[in-house]
Amino acid sequence: MAASTLGSAWGPLRLGVPGLCRRRPPRGLWARARRLSEPVASGRSVAAGSGLGASGTDRYCLELLRKRDYEGYLCSLLLPAESRSSAFALRAFNVELAQIKDSVSEKTIGLMRMQFWKKTVDDIYSDNPPHQPVAIELWKAVRRHNLTKRWLMKIIDEREKNLDDKAYRNIQELENYAENTQSSLLYLTLEILGIKDLHADHAASHIGKAQGIVTCLRATPYHGSRRRVFLPMDICMLHGVSQEDFLRKSQDRNVRDVVYDVASQAHLHLKHVALEDYLKKIQQVDFDLFHPSLQRKNTLLPLS
Repeated sequence: MAASTLGSAWGPLRLGVPGLCRRRPPRGLWARARRLSEPVASGRSVAAGSGLGASGTDRYCLELLRKRDYEGYLCSLLLPAESRSSAFALRAFNVELAQIKDSVSEKTIGLMRMQFWKKTVDDIYSDNPPHQPVAIELWKAVRRHNLTKRWLMKIIDEREKNLDDKAYRNIQELENYAENTQSSLLYLTLEILGIKDLHADHAASHIGKAQGIVTCLRATPYHGSRRRVFLPMDICMLHGVSQEDFLRKSQDRNVRDVVYDVASQAHLHLKHVALEDYLKKIQQVDFDLFHPSLQRKNTLLPLS
């Protein structure tokens, strides 16, 4: 494999090192994760199994998350019962923002929807949420855990900037996007769990950046099907790869080297967390993003 300044971050990849997140969960947690990760018949049964109330807004958030952010849904199920509904609300809020970009045909419409959520957050902190399921559940979470408004606004602002539909100029731009979206989401999750710790915040920052980079890699086949490529341009140029190479699903060595370098940057932020699973799979298929094995859901993610 061609070496590069970023690619050397892994050297020989060793992603299978057992760590804290690889420990076998306690027997009760293991059984609950297996039970809750199985398909469920209805929103009512999901809510019951998750320890949530039977309100329609609860079920709406949970179903939205199960359909649009399945891995986030599975991981949220393992949170303490008293924190779970707030975590579902927070991640449903993130899903609402994330799907704006792909659901609008014009940037102006996307900006209008982002403005709706900015006003919604303002209204939530004025105890006057709109009659929208995610907004109502997020309001409950804010009241219950005194969530920091700044992190919610950062997520909106960053996703609003991302409506431009341009590739990241460099890996730093991608990391900034990940910090303001994924890391902000983790900071809020820590607040829901009542954790106020500098070391936890530091870990959340790195994990969020790694998650953002991995998400960019995983979404490349989907974006390619819509004639879009968002991988950092500086790394593509370093290996002489064009956007067209990704659009035609090229498996050339230089295309794989781009994936290797981007994945290496994620690995720099990671030690022992569940995202290693995807990075290890990339290595196993020789950095072919379009390999069928990478397109399957991991239903055992909570047990990793």
